[in-house]
Amino acid sequence: MRNFFSMDNGLFRALGRLADLMILNICFIICCSPVVTIGAAITGMYYVTLKMAANEEGYIFRAFLKSFRQNFRQATVIWLLLLAAGCILTADFFILKTGSGAFVSVMKVLIAATTLVYAMVVLYVFPTLSRFDNTVKATFRNAFIIALADLPRTILMLAVTAGAVILTLWNGYTFWYGLLVWILFGFSCLAYINSFFLNKIFKKYIPEESEESGKITEV
Repeated sequence: MRNFFSMDNGLFRALGRLADLMILNICFIICCSPVVTIGAAITGMYYVTLKMAANEEGYIFRAFLKSFRQNFRQATVIWLLLLAAGCILTADFFILKTGSGAFVSVMKVLIAATTLVYAMVVLYVFPTLSRFDNTVKATFRNAFIIALADLPRTILMLAVTAGAVILTLWNGYTFWYGLLVWILFGFSCLAYINSFFLNKIFKKYIPEESEESGKITEV
């Protein structure tokens, strides 16, 4: 009975982790409010969850804010570029949706392939920025290369991410409950799950002598 109330008890550790994720989720949502800062907010969130997954985390808010400020300029540029590309892909999809013929079919395949590459880059680019110190161009390039280099884990993370979104949008019932989960801890929890895969992937590109708390200068 005494062990049940111990802070080392698995239940208390799980509750503590959930509380950390809820705090991080609140920080993320608040910092996403201006929309233009979403990229920096995602980067800050992954900076924290990557450390959480490696059992290296400290103060959640302080670590999030540190990464948010440090990567704000690059993350914002990356986010705006991704937003513009996403709008173009969406417009192309709706334009070709009602079309027919061989040319339209070829274009649909190209758009689908481009969308897959886009999703892979989105999945990696902000975690990569949070962990490695590079230019915007190099960050995009490295995110794409790393995604292809470990394709099985990339597909798994895409499946987990897409599955969470599909489950939320499945019907009206799942939407409202899913919305509550996203607000409480959904975004940070998804990032936390992906961070276990990302830590294993990034480990191959991180020199052993690098400092645990610092960013790596290049991939």
